Amino acid sequence: MLSQINACPTPDRTLSQRTRSGAGTMQPLLKEIRQTPLLWMLVFVPAVLIAERAAPHSHTLLFVLAVLAIVPLAALLSHATEAVAAKTGDAVGGLLNATLGNLTELIIAITALRAGQYTLVKASIAGAIVTNVLFMLGACLLIGGLRYHVQEFNRSGARLYSGLLLMATVALLAPSAVADLDLSQGGAVMHKLSVGIAVLLIAAYGLGLLFSLKTHKELFASAEHGEGEAHWPIGLAVATLLVVTLLVAVVSEIFVESVQKAADTFGMSPAFVGFIIVSLVGAAAEFVVAFSAARKDRLDMSVSIALGSASQIALFVAPALVLLSYVVGPSPMSLQFWPGAVTMVMIATVTASFITSSGRSAWFIGALLIFIYAIFALTLYVVPPTGLSTG
Repeated sequence: MLSQINACPTPDRTLSQRTRSGAGTMQPLLKEIRQTPLLWMLVFVPAVLIAERAAPHSHTLLFVLAVLAIVPLAALLSHATEAVAAKTGDAVGGLLNATLGNLTELIIAITALRAGQYTLVKASIAGAIVTNVLFMLGACLLIGGLRYHVQEFNRSGARLYSGLLLMATVALLAPSAVADLDLSQGGAVMHKLSVGIAVLLIAAYGLGLLFSLKTHKELFASAEHGEGEAHWPIGLAVATLLVVTLLVAVVSEIFVESVQKAADTFGMSPAFVGFIIVSLVGAAAEFVVAFSAARKDRLDMSVSIALGSASQIALFVAPALVLLSYVVGPSPMSLQFWPGAVTMVMIATVTASFITSSGRSAWFIGALLIFIYAIFALTLYVVPPTGLSTG
């Protein structure tokens, strides 16, 4: 009888075991935070929430803190997404990575959409495409090229993404091309055209996923990554994904509310903020992964991340926001961008097609891409676009 009593766990012992078990489950997350300097910036998350309560009218302070808070949240979101994808197999994992890869930008855009800041939304869409194609890809080629004399990458993947981007750019050109026509009910025609194009883009995006993840996945095998890496437990990854998504939504709300007045303080137009600031902040986590891969001579991964993210924004995020505007926006949003944005996207797309056609790269090519991006940024800052469509 005494041995049976001793064998039964006491409530205190059970509670202690559960506490240790919970702490053990959190160990991978805590270890990741300790070892990744970028994640140390998570201290800005409570800072921006406290500042929003204490000084709701300090828009410049809230803008800066929100930007600093979104960067580590995006990185954490990326880690959680990779951990979930690693547990679900190649096809589902690839779909998750493709769907959640730009979740930060999507949340910010939806928040701006609800606020009716369509200029910011459109600028962030065009800016994300150009930032990924020119800045991210250029920096990867430069970083890798400074370490290796010549680098090679899989041309098949680059060709697919470049083709998707070219098709999406043509889709963005169509509304702008008919915008100046003297049509009766011009606004209604523009919105019908935008919805039709949005549906076609999403269909093309789905077929692209089918092509790259199922029917011809062997062409993209060299772009696979993460072999031999220790991933978080699936429960921790899912929980982190949910919590971080909620935090990104909250911080994005603060960011969008403060961005207009903060931009005026810094002398920036909404177009510059969306095109440059939002794009750089939202893609911070992808920058870290892509730059690290380039330094390890894994340029396949870098090119896949840069061009794959850009094509996903053009084919999925942009049309999804058009359709969502009918549900969450104060009025429908069209795919009509100001001419300068369409021109920049077209130049970036053609440049990417030209640069990646050989499957080889050196550091100077990356430098040229970054210079093109810097010219675009300087143009938007010095000569802010005027007369932008808000619908």
